Parts: sequence; C-alpha cells; structure tokens
Amino acid sequence: MCAANRIVATPGPGLIMFEFLFDYPRSVFSKGQIVLLGSWPKWVLAALILAAAAGLALAIWSRLSRAAPSMKKWRLGVIWLLQSSLVALLLILLWEPAIMVAELKPQQNIIAVVVDDSRSMAISEDGSTRQAQATKALEGGVLTELQKRFQTRLYRLDAGASMISGLDQLHASAPVTHIGDGLKQLSEETADLPIGAVVLLSDGADNSGGIDADTVAALRNRRIPIHTVGFGREQVPHDVEINDVTVASRALADSRLAATVTLHQRGYAGQKVALKVRDGDKILAAREITLGPDGNLQTENLLFNAGAAGSKSLQFAIDPLAGEENKANNTVTRLVNVQSGKHRILYIEGEPRWEFKFIRRAEETDRIVQLVSMLRTTENKIYRQGIDDPKELADGFPSKPEDLFGYDGLVIGSVEAGYFTPTQQDLIQQFVDRRGGGLLLLGGRFSLADGGWGASSMADLLPVTLPNRKDTFQREPATAELTPAGAESIICRLVEDPAKNADRWKKLPYMMNYQDPGTPKPGAAVLAQMNAGSRKMPLLVTQNYGRGRVAVLATEGTWRWQMSQPVDDKTHDFFWQQLMRWLVSDTPGHVTSSVPNQILLDDGHLDLSADVRDKNYMPAADALVEAHILGPQGIAAAVPLVQDPNTPGVFRAEWTADKPGAYTAEVSATRGQEEIGRDVLNFQRMDGVAENFHTEQNRELLEKLSAETGGREIWRGRRDSNPRPLP
Repeated sequence: MCAANRIVATPGPGLIMFEFLFDYPRSVFSKGQIVLLGSWPKWVLAALILAAAAGLALAIWSRLSRAAPSMKKWRLGVIWLLQSSLVALLLILLWEPAIMVAELKPQQNIIAVVVDDSRSMAISEDGSTRQAQATKALEGGVLTELQKRFQTRLYRLDAGASMISGLDQLHASAPVTHIGDGLKQLSEETADLPIGAVVLLSDGADNSGGIDADTVAALRNRRIPIHTVGFGREQVPHDVEINDVTVASRALADSRLAATVTLHQRGYAGQKVALKVRDGDKILAAREITLGPDGNLQTENLLFNAGAAGSKSLQFAIDPLAGEENKANNTVTRLVNVQSGKHRILYIEGEPRWEFKFIRRAEETDRIVQLVSMLRTTENKIYRQGIDDPKELADGFPSKPEDLFGYDGLVIGSVEAGYFTPTQQDLIQQFVDRRGGGLLLLGGRFSLADGGWGASSMADLLPVTLPNRKDTFQREPATAELTPAGAESIICRLVEDPAKNADRWKKLPYMMNYQDPGTPKPGAAVLAQMNAGSRKMPLLVTQNYGRGRVAVLATEGTWRWQMSQPVDDKTHDFFWQQLMRWLVSDTPGHVTSSVPNQILLDDGHLDLSADVRDKNYMPAADALVEAHILGPQGIAAAVPLVQDPNTPGVFRAEWTADKPGAYTAEVSATRGQEEIGRDVLNFQRMDGVAENFHTEQNRELLEKLSAETGGREIWRGRRDSNPRPLP
C-alpha cells in the first residue's frame, strides 16, 4: 500500500469482532472482489444448486401426508430453505471462493499527483493561497516519500491535465477548471501505463457542470482510485453571489421581459441591496430587494423593456456591499435577440360585440402585432379587416395548412365548434401543435361549453376540461383578481411593483358577464380568477401544447376596463397588447436555431442545432442547412449542419469560437433552388469569468469523486493556518 492509501486509525470493538469472524478487516471486503477459482464452469454450480433445491422440495412434499399435524406447511418451508442453503454453501466451497484485492506494487505502479492550477487556487485565506497550502503539503515530505516507493508523475489541472516536472511550474492562473475532462484525458493518455492511484489536490471548483458518469466509469474500469485533498473554506463569510439568471433569449421589440435572478449570500442577511439590469451604460430596470438568510437560495423577478431591435448583451448586477470579499460574482451577462418583424394574428368573431371593437382598437397602436379579423355579421356573410390582399380570407376561414400557417396567432371569439369543418378543426389543432402558434379562446354565447367545444375533436387542445352542460355563459357582473402565478406573469403586469399590481387588479371595473370554463387541466396555469357572487372561477388560463401555447379568457366583458375608467387610462390596451404579444412571441419560423448556452465561459466549444420545417411545417429532413458565422477580429466561417439521425428535421454541428467576443450566426436552409428560411443567432465567448463564481471548496464533489472511484478524502483544507498533514 502507498502512503496515500493508508488510513491511520484505532479499530473499534465492532471492527475487531468483524476481523475475528472473517479473518480480514472490513475494508478488504468493501474494496475487494469475490471470485471463484474452481476450474469448473459457473453455470454447472448454478445448475447443481437448483437441482438440489428441487430434489429437497420433492422429498419433503412426498412425506407431507405422513408428517405430524404440528408440522405445518410454513415450518416445512423453513426446513427446506435451511437444507437448500446448506447444500448451496457446500457446493460453493467446492468452487474455491476467494476475495481478490488490488494492491500497489512498489516501483511498479505509478502514482499520478494532480494539482489544480486554476485561478480560484490563488484565493488567499488565512495568510496564504490555496495553492501555497497544496504546495506546502506536498513539499512537507509526502511527495518525496511517494517518489521513494513508487514511480510518481506530477500533473497540473485546468481545462485538461498536463504533465509538469516540478511544483515551480504551478502558477494558479488558469481561467477554468474541468476536473472531469482532466481526469478523463489522464486516463486515456496513460492507458498503457500501470497507474495505481491518483492524488487530486483541488478546491473542487469545477466549471464544467460536474463530472460525468462516463469519466467515473472509465476510472473504475481501470481500477484507478481518486484520493482527493480539498483546499479552501467551505463558506465565504462575506459575499453576495448571483447563481443564475433566466431570461428569454428572444423578444419582440418594445416588449417587457421578465428575468428570474437566483442568488445567495453570507454575512448580509436582512440588508437591502439594489438589483439592476443594464444594457451597456443604460439602466433598464432597478429594484430594491432584501437579502434572505445566510446560505439560502433566493429568487427575485425583474421586469424591464426589451427596447429597440438588435442583439442585447444585458448585465444583471447587485451593487457591491462593504467588506464583500468577492465582488466579481455580483454580475452575470445574458444575451437577448430583440426582433422587430411583424407578427400576424387571425381573429375570428362569431357575432358583433363590444369586446371585438375594443380589442381591435387596443391593437391599432401596436407596431409589432398586426390583427387580421373575420367578423360573422350574418349566417353567410363575413366582414374582413386588416387584410394585406383582397383574396386573403375571401373563402372564409382557411382550410389549407399553407393558408392558416401564415399567421403566428389565432383568436377565436363567440364561435361554435360546429362552425369549423372536421378538416378545419384538425388544422386548428395542428396550428398549435405542429406550427407552434398561439391560440386564444374568448368567452361568449357560442364559445366554450355553450359552443360544443367540449364534445369536439379540439377538446384536448384546451387548457381546461369544460363543463358537461349548457348555459355556462352568464350576463352577470364579476370582478377579477390575480393568482400567485399571475403575479409573476408578464401578461398580467399592469404596474411594475408586484404589490401595487395585485391591488390594481382588485380595483379594475367589474366585467358585465362571465363564463364557467370548467376545471383547469394538470399542466395549466391559472393567471387570474373571477368572483361571481359567492363563486370563484378561473378567468385566464394558459397551457403549452405541442410546440405552441393555448389560453382561455372566460369573459367578453374586459371592454368595461376602458369604458368605465378615465379616457387616458391605458389599462385595457396594456393588458390586451401584452396578451397578444405573449400569444405570438414564441411562435417559430421555418428555421429555428439554438445553442445550449449563449454565453461561452472560457471554453469556445459550440453545439449548434437548427429545427427546419417546410411550408406546411413538416420536418424538412432533406434540406441543405448551413451557418455563416461572423466573430471578432475578422473571424468568418461557413459551417454545414448535418441531419440528426434520431430527429427528422433537426440539424446539428459543432464549432469552436477561438477568440473571446461577440459572434453572430445566420443559419439558412434550402431545398433545391428554393429557400426554406433563415434565422439569426447571437452568442458570446467570455474568458476569465467562470473562476469568479462558486469559489468555496466544493467538498461534496470531491467526496463523491473519491467514493465512486474507490478512493478516499485523505485531507482537506481548514480555516486554521496549521492544516493537518497527509497521513
């Protein structure tokens, strides 16, 4: 055994008894592997055990009629089990069982000593850096002792592992730590060498998201234990850190966005800080928040206007506090691609009513959303508004995919389900599921349950299970109020402050009618509810469906939010513009490109994918797809994307952004001479950022790595200045 494998401890009574009974300590059985040394095949052993058990069962069964009454069947079963176990044990002994334990051979096995050389190891604690502590531990005789007994190789670890000749080549300056990649590389490069063990000295601050199962499996297959030595404090006494920011990667121009910021802190519980989002030097939004208990994850929401079209690099930041030890982890960058193209919504209304008029009026001032409407004035007469061509909708509601799929959203008012042919009903479902469009159904005399929607083929499409009855539409007053889900939704944010927004909803004028929408489905979100007399019912319900989304607004009376308030009050317009933008904001085009992360921290590897659909939004597996990438310092590349064999219509490519900076990728798809579509994607490589986050010692990762590879956590850094040496 090498010094790194030896544990200095006094065995307790339990360990002494175990060794007395089994001749070897418990560690031998936990690390060893039981084998059978007999020359006969193992299947013969299994066959003999089964045959013996069957023979004993038959012998006992044949004597069952002559057995004493006291010998009940369960007692005979116990006797059979004991006899079978004894025979099985005797047979196993004939196959010569043994326990095989791997042991390091002096001057034959190689010990790999791997030292983390990333920037986080340069953090100074208690008067010395983490790397200085690691070097001191090795120079204190441990490395010399290992070199006397074993062949020893010294490695530095950052994005990978590289062999060095001495500790003086360590500088703690690498911008990234990939522990898993480094160990995997070391395992592959030493495949023909007798590596007996790895001693890893690190703070465990891995930037790659963890160590994958394949790396651990490769180490275990080679029987290479990883003995970990941890450095650094497990808790930073005074620090505020933003863990993550979630925000949509695409947005419509002049639309409001919601960002979810996750953070934690130590040493500042109860203090108030400013949470801000900036676009360059411009502050888009700022909010004062109160920091929660030490160490707890805290989630805050921030609303801001996306602004004009273009690629935005947004910084989400918390102002540094007095005495904060690490101020570099207070800021996180996210990219948002703001688009300005027109999004068309088809609105079909079954009868003239006030709601139709006020919805159209609200959308007239929205330069992003174009409302195209069909109003059924009589049984066989349709009044069209907002059309681009006299032929558009001339034959009524579309019955072909290429006609309906040209819209991004669909609003259906007081229209009975039977108005649509079976082909059109299927087309509406495919508009949401396959096209990825948004569908909004409004309350009315001929809609929802009163319009037979619950008994139609479109029932599965709805976010609610409609009542199994008629007369669900009532011309009685009802008031609206937000739910917790609605308080966090952009659709329902009439006022920036959450508390004032909830109060604003309660003070909205009452609606003159309501409709019972039934029961929300398990995956649905109720954003607002209505109070009708003593009853509470869902008012606004949303749900994702396939590639798209569906909503139900169970009233036709929101127009009173305009008529019963001052002329300059824009509450009604504001609500409907946000609802309509939500309806179309995520509707995909014929080509939709994406990457797992738009911010590449230190590592420029990029996994690019594109979902390509033809004019009917069917997967275009035979398309020719290419990405044209422009980057800093004149970087230009044409990258072909290859069809994913498991997902028709999805194309993938790998590429590496060699230099830090902002990149733009335009993905185009063609079929023959016809262009299917194109999409623009932005991403950014940022170096020297990852090591600023999660700087505490990740003891959990180090312990798990040791446990899963058969190694031990043989030492870890402490807060005191005289750390305990390696055993």
